[in-house]
Amino acid sequence: MERTLVLFKPDAVQRGLVGRLISRFEEKGLKLVGLKMRRFSEAHLRRHYEVHKDRPFFEGLVAFMGSSPVVALALEGKNAITVVRTLVGATDSAKSAPGTIRGDFGLSFSHNLVHASDGADTAASELELWFGDDGELVDWTPSAEAWVYDVEEELG
Repeated sequence: MERTLVLFKPDAVQRGLVGRLISRFEEKGLKLVGLKMRRFSEAHLRRHYEVHKDRPFFEGLVAFMGSSPVVALALEGKNAITVVRTLVGATDSAKSAPGTIRGDFGLSFSHNLVHASDGADTAASELELWFGDDGELVDWTPSAEAWVYDVEEELG
């Protein structure tokens, strides 16, 4: 099982898409193991996007992410990182495939609704940044897990 971070950016929150987007991940079979909504500090956002600090869009991205509340989710599932990135779609929403979150709800490259960790190392560091306090991530087993996976074959 893998864990990954998903952020619903200010455009998703302001457009009232949070419930619909969470449903997409849950309906796929991913397990929600952490959830929070708040306005995050500029320092927190700068740390999250530090990899982009030398790019021309960095300051605008930090300002955008601080302009409204953000919803942070920790999701768990088999191959969760790849599954989530497939559900989210291409970075440029206008070019993202129909059926993906960005393809169904977005038109913008910059206001692209969602952030999703791009690999195992990134997911680990992002989860630590966004859900690093003790008890923020919950270990649990949904009663429907046996209907999502063949527990013996796929999770054994």
